[in-house]
Amino acid sequence: MFIDSHAHIEGNQFAPDRDEMLARAQQAGVKTILAIGNGDGPGTGTLDCAVRFAEKYDWIYATTGVHPHESKLATKADYDEMERLARHPKLLAWGEIGLDYWYEHSPREVQQRVFIEQLEMASAAKKPIVIHCRPSQNGQDAWDDCLRILREHWQGTGLRGVMHCFTGELEHARASLDLGFNLSFAGNLTYQKAQNIRDAAAMVPADRYFIETDCPYLAPVPHRGKRNEPAFVVVTARAIGHLRQLNAEEIGAQTTSNFLSFFGLGENLKLT
Repeated sequence: MFIDSHAHIEGNQFAPDRDEMLARAQQAGVKTILAIGNGDGPGTGTLDCAVRFAEKYDWIYATTGVHPHESKLATKADYDEMERLARHPKLLAWGEIGLDYWYEHSPREVQQRVFIEQLEMASAAKKPIVIHCRPSQNGQDAWDDCLRILREHWQGTGLRGVMHCFTGELEHARASLDLGFNLSFAGNLTYQKAQNIRDAAAMVPADRYFIETDCPYLAPVPHRGKRNEPAFVVVTARAIGHLRQLNAEEIGAQTTSNFLSFFGLGENLKLT
């Protein structure tokens, strides 16, 4: 069995065949999806998008959060909405949140402020966090700032987090693990120039990583360039298995166990 620990399933890309897409995931052995609740961003009334899927499907869970791209748009009404959503029994984490200096759709100082504010809210709600971290081209600036902020504003909470779609270097992987975070690997691990991601996937302890699609983005080889979907998480499992001398099913079992333990779901998660 497999768990897609990070999927954006609410968008228009899946509007024509969403039910069929979800059926394909189940047929591929995907037993659970963690639906990411950024929606279309603040002010759009879609920060509850993942919760709506979680209410409709017993095998889907949810997050909520303001993505760094839309940090400049966040209002008190959005914070109030996220605070309400955090009380939902199927909302597992706050995210994805963090820093993105590649596109810089929001100014860096605004991204950092909104990131810290959401860390404080997640801490108050006692929810783990899902981190997006993307530095500027040919730099590690976002990693430096992200890790600093986490050390200053999160490490002392005793709560954990996930480095979603990990794309850093080994030093960032080790620093994230030292902070108590799990690493999550997506389909870009299969890309030719992604040796740094493969290095991290090969060294991460067996109980400290997840697999994800980040769909509809980052479809793995041989699907690269097409719309990604949760069924393709099996391809990523197979690629990680090659690195760790395990088969895809063994990677699926490891990451399923890690997901259940991390989120404290245990027998509460329906896997049949």
